[in-house]
Amino acid sequence: MITQILERASQGEEISPQEGYLLLTASYPPEWLQQAADELRRNLVGEAVSYVVNRNINFTNICEQHCGFCAFRRDENQPGSYWLTSEDLVAKVEDALRRGATEICLQGGLHPQAQRQGSTLNYYLELVTTIKTTAPTIHLHAFSPQEIQFISRQDGISISDVLKELQKAGVDSLPGTAAEVLDDRIRRLICPEKIDTATWLSIVTQAHRMGIPTTSTMLCGQLEAAEHQIRHLQALRELQKRTGGLTEFILLPFVGAQAPVWLRRRVGREQPDLGATLKLTAVARLFLGRWVRHHQPSWVKLGLAGAVQALQWGCDDIGGTLMEEHITTMAGATGGTGKTVAELQQAIQSVGRPYWQRTTLYRPCQEVPELVA
Repeated sequence: MITQILERASQGEEISPQEGYLLLTASYPPEWLQQAADELRRNLVGEAVSYVVNRNINFTNICEQHCGFCAFRRDENQPGSYWLTSEDLVAKVEDALRRGATEICLQGGLHPQAQRQGSTLNYYLELVTTIKTTAPTIHLHAFSPQEIQFISRQDGISISDVLKELQKAGVDSLPGTAAEVLDDRIRRLICPEKIDTATWLSIVTQAHRMGIPTTSTMLCGQLEAAEHQIRHLQALRELQKRTGGLTEFILLPFVGAQAPVWLRRRVGREQPDLGATLKLTAVARLFLGRWVRHHQPSWVKLGLAGAVQALQWGCDDIGGTLMEEHITTMAGATGGTGKTVAELQQAIQSVGRPYWQRTTLYRPCQEVPELVA
């Protein structure tokens, strides 16, 4: 039965949630799964592996929420808290441009004092305007569905109005973060203050219908089981069937070195389980099938060596240079805070596959840097 499921899935046929669950839980040689995921990847997107030259900017770590897995957030005036000024933001964007970035990824904590700018939306619009004035042609990949809902709630305006104003100001796409696990039983355990599953899906759906693409993610390796993982993938697949607005899927394995003691004890480890992550990577590729063409591992969480292995389990993209990464690093990850173009290119070449530099929306860049930092 497993071989039949894998054969159909590797050819792009849609498999059921029950079959996906079986692929995650049944006992069979792991190479069967690896080969099927790799075959589907090859059929859909070929051998070349993409990367993007981008900079990650977290404009504040001051946040009103207290997610159990987060070591990044701080209260205002707590040691280590920060809130970037406009000058700080401009300096980071200018540095990104000098280093060849085509994308800025902008996210931050839910700062309860953002309304001091006149309205919360005005503060976020100021962030967007500052970046777009500094770098008019940069792709701005900004603000998770959670941040969109925060602006809406703080100002008492509709989600659609928030999205419309941000899009008008220069937001080009949204990160599909804050999804964690799209199962409310798990969300109540790990992030009870976050938006629920239906709200996350609704905001992403609205964005897609307005022509704003998003990525999609899953936080894995915490308290969820295979049934929750498949339910998450099923929600994404049905969303993509309706809207077609997901550009990629990114699996984010739990890093818990700095997580609360209760969560570390329940999970039983501080760093990702690479074997389990690769298995879920392959199942995600097969389950999402033809609907989501591009799959990316997290080198921040797995390390570059782990991400390279994921390229052989269904992934066709190795992610971005990032230049600076704080959230996962503060959680205790050892993968580093940034990679050079040369490091990403060499990692791709190490598995005998060609590389190409992409834009955020998976179009080829005009110029591809050589193997230099």
